[in-house]
Amino acid sequence: MTTHEPVLKFGVAGAGVMGRNHARVLTDIRDVELTHVFDPDAVTAEGVAAAYGATAVTTAEAFVGAGLDAAVVATPNRHHADLSVALLEKGVHVLVEKPIAATLADARRMIDAAKANGRVLMVGQVERFNPAVDAVKRAIDGDDIISIQITRVGPFPPRMGEVGVVIDLAVHDIDIIRHLTDSEIAEVQPQLARTRAEREDTALLQFRLENGVIAHITTNWVTPYKVRTLQVATQNKFVVADLMTRQVTEYFGQQPDGSYSTRGVMSWPAEPLKKELESFAHAIRTGEAPAVTGEDGLRNLEVALRCLGEG
Repeated sequence: MTTHEPVLKFGVAGAGVMGRNHARVLTDIRDVELTHVFDPDAVTAEGVAAAYGATAVTTAEAFVGAGLDAAVVATPNRHHADLSVALLEKGVHVLVEKPIAATLADARRMIDAAKANGRVLMVGQVERFNPAVDAVKRAIDGDDIISIQITRVGPFPPRMGEVGVVIDLAVHDIDIIRHLTDSEIAEVQPQLARTRAEREDTALLQFRLENGVIAHITTNWVTPYKVRTLQVATQNKFVVADLMTRQVTEYFGQQPDGSYSTRGVMSWPAEPLKKELESFAHAIRTGEAPAVTGEDGLRNLEVALRCLGEG
């Protein structure tokens, strides 16, 4: 006989693209029940809530007072801190979408509120749960990393948010770099360009980590097709991953003629968002630190803001 954990009552705040994804995935996780969806737009809130048998609310007060065990905050960045702090102070565990907040001061408020109330605060850096990133981490385990190169480019998003590519896209890759190296970013050399938007839509970011690894991120909204690639050079091998197809290839054993041996690295099929939410639920149930802590979110944001000259 399988024993079930007590059911965790979940709410989702912000019924945009990410919020809808979270709502869909939550209904597919054991011992979790999606009970409330919050969006200030009543039609949007009701549409998503109805699809998953949840209750729609249109104010932050109603959402905070809904008797939730846990909440996903997928609102615009500028609302992350106030809503998350209100939830944490009410005793609700919070998974906040990346970036953790709009400012470092806001991020610290959230971290402090989680500590003061003994609640889990996790940041939704979903690429941490991409099986391809996991496969790369395993492939380079124990090797000395020389450099990391990440390309995350594509066309202009259909609706422009309030942020440019550094906050919207590069925050994913800053987190991947910190995760793969287990080191912090010491130096940043950003090159930014603005062509069609109010904020930067092209960025070339170079980093040096505390442990000496160098890293480079190419990101933009001016490429007609999507590319998401990760390349890691170590003393012994070169590992290439496509973060969309999840294909990972390892090059090793260079011969005198310059040729290499190659092998595919297994990356297990899994939906990263589901793994992320399951990991959050696990941290709530066990009291273990979440996979991506508030401090991780703060450091990722701090590096991104330094790239923008705002840190």
